Amino acid sequence: MHFDDQATLRAVSTPALRFAPVVYPAALFLSALLLFAIEPMFAKMVLPRLGGAAAIWSVAMVFFQSALLLGYAYAHLLSRTLSPGPSALVHLVLLAIAAATLPVGIAQGFEVAPQHGLEFWLLTLFTASIGLPFVALGATAPLLQSWFAASGHPQAANPYLLYAASNLGSFTGLMTYPFVVEPLFRLRTQVLMWSLGYFLLIALIAAAAVMIAGAGKPSISQTNAGEAPAPTIAERAMWTVLAAIPAGLVIAVTAAISVDLAAAPFLWVLPLSLYLLTFVAIFRERAWVAHGRVLKLVPFAAVALVATASNVVRQYLGVVLAIHLASFLVIALACHGELYRRRPQPARLTEFYLWTSFGGTIGGLFAGLMAPHIFNGVAEYPILVLAALMALPGAFDGGPGRFLRQSGPGLALAALALGVILMRIRVPASAAMPIEIALIILAGIMVLVRRQPAWFFGLAALAFVITKLDPLFTPIEQVRSFFGVHRVVEDRTGQFRLLMHGTTLHGAERVRNPDGTPFTGRPEPTTYYYFGGPIADAIAEARRAQGGLRRVAVVGLGAGSLACHRHDGEAWTFFELDPHVVRIARDPALFHFLGVCGPDIRIVLGDARLTLSASAERYDLIVLDAFSSDAIPVHLLTREAFAGYRSHLTDHGIIVQHISNRHMALRAPAAAVGNAEGLVAFAKAQLPPGMTDDDMRNPSDVVVFARDEKDLGELPKQGWTRVDPGSRAAWTDDYANILGAVLDAKLGRWLGR
Repeated sequence: MHFDDQATLRAVSTPALRFAPVVYPAALFLSALLLFAIEPMFAKMVLPRLGGAAAIWSVAMVFFQSALLLGYAYAHLLSRTLSPGPSALVHLVLLAIAAATLPVGIAQGFEVAPQHGLEFWLLTLFTASIGLPFVALGATAPLLQSWFAASGHPQAANPYLLYAASNLGSFTGLMTYPFVVEPLFRLRTQVLMWSLGYFLLIALIAAAAVMIAGAGKPSISQTNAGEAPAPTIAERAMWTVLAAIPAGLVIAVTAAISVDLAAAPFLWVLPLSLYLLTFVAIFRERAWVAHGRVLKLVPFAAVALVATASNVVRQYLGVVLAIHLASFLVIALACHGELYRRRPQPARLTEFYLWTSFGGTIGGLFAGLMAPHIFNGVAEYPILVLAALMALPGAFDGGPGRFLRQSGPGLALAALALGVILMRIRVPASAAMPIEIALIILAGIMVLVRRQPAWFFGLAALAFVITKLDPLFTPIEQVRSFFGVHRVVEDRTGQFRLLMHGTTLHGAERVRNPDGTPFTGRPEPTTYYYFGGPIADAIAEARRAQGGLRRVAVVGLGAGSLACHRHDGEAWTFFELDPHVVRIARDPALFHFLGVCGPDIRIVLGDARLTLSASAERYDLIVLDAFSSDAIPVHLLTREAFAGYRSHLTDHGIIVQHISNRHMALRAPAAAVGNAEGLVAFAKAQLPPGMTDDDMRNPSDVVVFARDEKDLGELPKQGWTRVDPGSRAAWTDDYANILGAVLDAKLGRWLGR
């Protein structure tokens, strides 16, 4: 069909454009919803490949931000070289090609993760599996906004308003996933729903393309590029920095709040949802919260983060979680508010998005890939908060020299404190209270000088370093891997050497007697593994009931404490995910459990779900003790996982599952899985008798499983009770109700159970 005159053109285009304010926001909303629904959905698919590590989400975020950058670059190139009609046709072709890769699933060749180069392997997996549809979706938002800006519609003067609609779709996609989609639908159903949404999006974009093609106008970039001044290098740098800080903080905050719970979508999406909500709140003619008011809250957010280091505050997970999320929200609002204030004219719209996406990629690369290799602890979080303090207005009023003079005293003291940490100088236990008091005083001073950015910055740097001083433990060694931060320390008495992962103790060995002399002799298991505890009793009773144990499998190595429960003639195999943990447990300068009790014990590296399933052996006893801090590897607790364990049990073998957890009640989910696989479940929680202040025995909660109650021997008569799963559904690879386990734990505490 040809249009030979302007009157005919207007007659066709005007009625079509009448629906643009409906079609364009709907397409933007749906594209963003699909874009951010696929993130937790696909990451959930990947979890079983790498032990359910929270770091999977960090690497996933790097992929998402990099793919978004590629999509924005493609959109920018398309809008600069083609008018809206042809560019819409090109984009529809790309969407159609991407549709040929559906349904979403893990690409072939990625069944088993390597032992090294996990980050690169993950990035390759994401690229091969969902790279093309993700890039196509990522380019949709800036392209639709660019087309609408060129449409000539009266509401097209500020296309940034559509950015809010896009981020509202993103927010909706993220928040409905953990609380609606994940609890109600299995992964296969989720994938089908996502595919249907994708095809609906293609139809909406086709409608939008017809409208803009009918308008017959060139792109706004081609029309007004000469009228809009090109941004300076400084402006582009600020766009990048202001976008990078919140993008990096999303990863840092997510790691901080998920390490003690679980690698689960409902935790991942909270910071990311708030991140997207800030765009909805800011990218509009009237922000939900005035930018000036948000800037005034930033110092209080920094002070609140310092408070999370207090031993008093740290005991309350809900309070700490709220502080992290609220502080992140304030900082992200401040950075994005400043970003919106510095936005260019609409003619530079796609370039603006390109630079902000580049900033997001830089922030993600720093927090998700670089930081774990640069720092042996989680240093990126405070660094990004300090970067935000420097990037916001007022920090360099008076020039860099004035900033350095005012922040200098605080930075100098921070450097001294950092030297103490890096040199592993022991801070006496008596300093614990003075450090707490110093932090309180410092926080008060920070509040008083909050209107003087340079002074505040120096004090904030000092406060963040002081929070890393630990007078309760003497540092011996610290290492960071893909799976978290491992610390080898000695307690305040100097009697015990401990292996810490996050905030949780994963083994302790006596190295000195109470009189200070070196301890000699066979190391005795402590913490959850002490003789007379539920784990020890379960192992001993399995041995008695079966007339001895031939083969034993232990999932999770820790410091190697369980090796000292082995008897002569028994073949024990440990399955451990993290090579750093193996090195630490085998190092005689650190721990002696393996060296003394099991120098010939076999250790299999890799995720136990895969390595145990690949084993040709059957075991009389399987012990499940794999935790990352207090986070649980959900994929090891599902029906599919237990079906694998059951297939590797001898006829009268039993499974011992350690479920001690500060934040989740795991008995009912464990029993539900056992019941679904035809296993009986008995549980016991025990406080160690006769505990003292320096006791290294821990309260523990343990569940045992067997095909027949008789295989448990005398355990049912020794304080172990049969567990009824009640209405709890068994967890599967498609379904796991982590939130329900958290709520059950809270309810149990309220009821005094």
